[in-house]
Amino acid sequence: MRLRNNPNAMDILKENNNLVVLEPEKHRGKWKELFNNDNPIFIEVGMGKGDFVYGNAQAYPDVNFIGIERYPSVLAAAVNKINKSPALPNLRVIKFDASLLEEIFAYGEVAKLFLNFSDPWPKSRHAKRRLTSPQFLDIYKKVLDNDAIIEFKTDNRLLFEYSLVTFSAYPMHLEYVSLDLHNSKENETNIQTEYERKFSKFGPIYKAIVRY
Repeated sequence: MRLRNNPNAMDILKENNNLVVLEPEKHRGKWKELFNNDNPIFIEVGMGKGDFVYGNAQAYPDVNFIGIERYPSVLAAAVNKINKSPALPNLRVIKFDASLLEEIFAYGEVAKLFLNFSDPWPKSRHAKRRLTSPQFLDIYKKVLDNDAIIEFKTDNRLLFEYSLVTFSAYPMHLEYVSLDLHNSKENETNIQTEYERKFSKFGPIYKAIVRY
């Protein structure tokens, strides 16, 4: 779900450098120094308007959260929305392309990765662009620690089926699979994205938790 281009997006990001990390490459291998603690680092790839990453940072103050968004207009909208709520010391956001994660995170620096309602790229010729493709799983493996997990949510059944196949074939261990998250026990602790709140009424939400 993409917003209309905001010509002032980069200015908004620069004006909020207490929340936005403008040069993430400089913190590779040193993110815990930025947060000034030794807490684990969880990242969300494709954070959208930031509801999920903010909600998690609020719920889990002993974890450092980094939201990653490729599109500046989307990230600027997230920053404006986050600024309406109390500031959280364990939250940062960055504008970055997930295909280059190893340029900003060292091996083993990330303890958990969230993928929420990623673009399904339904055409076969675009399969490599899916954030659960083997190509992206290779990238994540280079920054996740040995015991890290990936949590994946989607409302797209075809993307979910594709992802289960790629996870299993990689191979990765499937620790949890739900075909209807909102009607499962785990929904008690489920923090929803804005997209999830709007569109879950149209069908089930699928979730998988996997480990390398």
